Amino acid sequence: MNTKKLLIAFFSCALMVGCASNQTDDSDQAAAAAAAAKAAAEQQAADAAAKAKAAAEAKAKADAMANLKTVFYFDFDQATLSADTRANLDAQAAFLKGGNSKLRLEGHADERGTRDYNMALGERRANAIANYLIVNGVERYRIEVISYGEERPLASGSDAASYAKNRRVELK
Repeated sequence: MNTKKLLIAFFSCALMVGCASNQTDDSDQAAAAAAAAKAAAEQQAADAAAKAKAAAEAKAKADAMANLKTVFYFDFDQATLSADTRANLDAQAAFLKGGNSKLRLEGHADERGTRDYNMALGERRANAIANYLIVNGVERYRIEVISYGEERPLASGSDAASYAKNRRVELK
């Protein structure tokens, strides 16, 4: 588009020069054509550099997103955020503040306790993370909270390791 503007400007100048004088000098026309060609080449180089910069920024953003944690674990019967979880959520909040994408926080619990209690516990865990993100600059309207309680275990089994994997919130 900028190349078209440069060519229009060039031809407009050439027309005015041609109308101002009946005598045209071939060397002046050649110089003007060379200047227009140089300007068009410079504009194309600038456009290519801008595209390369945008591609590099998009790759850096994708790489940063790949390094962010999206699963946060909790202690038994707790909905409090550990120091490690808060540190990871700080990185998430910094990343999320720059965009407008929506996210879903899915709360989970292990199989111990009643179904209703585990649904409420999963929701408290997801809300704890949502509130932390909101306090750190992520808009509330972008966050959806849902609890699956014990209904979607990550690990099957009735041992401490399985229970620990199932007490989580997933950020999607």
